[in-house]
Amino acid sequence: MTLPLKITLLSALLLLGACRSEPIAFHTLTPAHLSPSTRAEAGGVRIESISVPPQVDRAQIVIRQGDSGLAILETQWWAATLADELRSALVDQLANSNARQAVALRVDVQRFDSVPGQYALLDVRWRLRQINGDRPALTCRTTLQSPAGPSIDELVVAHQNNLKRFAALINQTVDTSLKGCPTAP
Repeated sequence: MTLPLKITLLSALLLLGACRSEPIAFHTLTPAHLSPSTRAEAGGVRIESISVPPQVDRAQIVIRQGDSGLAILETQWWAATLADELRSALVDQLANSNARQAVALRVDVQRFDSVPGQYALLDVRWRLRQINGDRPALTCRTTLQSPAGPSIDELVVAHQNNLKRFAALINQTVDTSLKGCPTAP
């Protein structure tokens, strides 16, 4: 082979090697345990709506960088949009609730921060109302933060922990007949 042909082949191989992309990893907010519920209703709690800030409501996981930056992780994705992941996780967590009354839940996520190596934060305004009752709706605000390890898997587990604690607060409020907002543990 001539030298120019060898250089061309070597250059082509190097370029092809550089074009290789990392595989996409998918994550879920639903913990790895079996739940019989797959409906929009979780026990006696019907989830009416869930809204999240548009900056994080996407398939790719979004993390904070510094004080004002965000990074969209192109190879780390949620299994669905963040709003759908939150709905699935809450249905799963609330599936075994023993609500004495049917209630409707609205969730408005104010902040969903992901900081690898530091914390996962869920700041949410939520409203519960009786479906067939005369008690006025109860609107609460809860902020939950869990420490997170440096990997994305550890960050997702920290978010799962926040959602588990949030579901426990919803159950506590339903159990007390919507008498007042709970305090976060």
